[in-house]
Amino acid sequence: MPSTPDAALQMLNSTWQHPPLTCVTQAAGALTEDLRRPSVSQLLAFLRSFCTTLLACGAQTSRVDRNAQRIGEAYGFNVDITMFSRHLMLTVSDTLGGGSKTAVCTIPPGGPDFSRVSALNALGWRIVDEHLPIKDAWRDFESILTLPSVPPLRLRLLVACANAAFCRLFEGDAVAMGFVFLATLAGFYVRQKLTACGLNHKVVFIIAAFIASLIAAPAVIWQLGSTPQTALGVSVLFLIPGIPLINAMHDILDGHVLMGIARAVQAGVLIVCIAIGLSLTMMLLGVWLL
Repeated sequence: MPSTPDAALQMLNSTWQHPPLTCVTQAAGALTEDLRRPSVSQLLAFLRSFCTTLLACGAQTSRVDRNAQRIGEAYGFNVDITMFSRHLMLTVSDTLGGGSKTAVCTIPPGGPDFSRVSALNALGWRIVDEHLPIKDAWRDFESILTLPSVPPLRLRLLVACANAAFCRLFEGDAVAMGFVFLATLAGFYVRQKLTACGLNHKVVFIIAAFIASLIAAPAVIWQLGSTPQTALGVSVLFLIPGIPLINAMHDILDGHVLMGIARAVQAGVLIVCIAIGLSLTMMLLGVWLL
């Protein structure tokens, strides 16, 4: 005990100016936790971009839902998500009583990109496993968006080879496979260019199916090879929306019935557009049998 009042006052001042080390450590830990934990607005902005990109790249609804819930729980938030065919509604709620916010955003148009879907899914797990701050999550997300896509020429060649293989699968001969390869090459090129111009994708499918079937039709008109009808029928198969149909079935089986039906209807409309393009060729050239 201090012997004089002055000594006691001096000891009190020294204690006030230099708090115990344990208090400093606790304060630093709380500060680090606050820096790693984003605000409701920050997490909402990240999830908007993350989820819409996943949907635009062809991810199924349940995958997007699981990733959103997983990322929200990793940061200590509740996430409610409602998905439609063209729009997405997100609600982020703070479990510590920091309020909640809701955002409605448009799903951008895009084609299937499974490499990007895989990278985004891996990023969702990294946020959970490595406790990434929101700033680092944004950085990794932006790096995924800059991943190089398949060059257009290589993609056209691969699609043409795949469709020619489909022709062989349907017992087409070498002549039919050659016509299908050329038809697919031209039709897919038209599809790429018209899509880049911003034309409605339904009109794009009609025109691409017409061009592809028009190139394969001479095989039927001049009876080239032993399976000319196979060449004409298979020439438009590269346009079949297989991924939307598969996702539609997955969504319905996973309980996302509304989204699954919407995707199935959209895929059905595209199939009708393909049939219209093929029918235009058959009526124009007088080819009535497949």
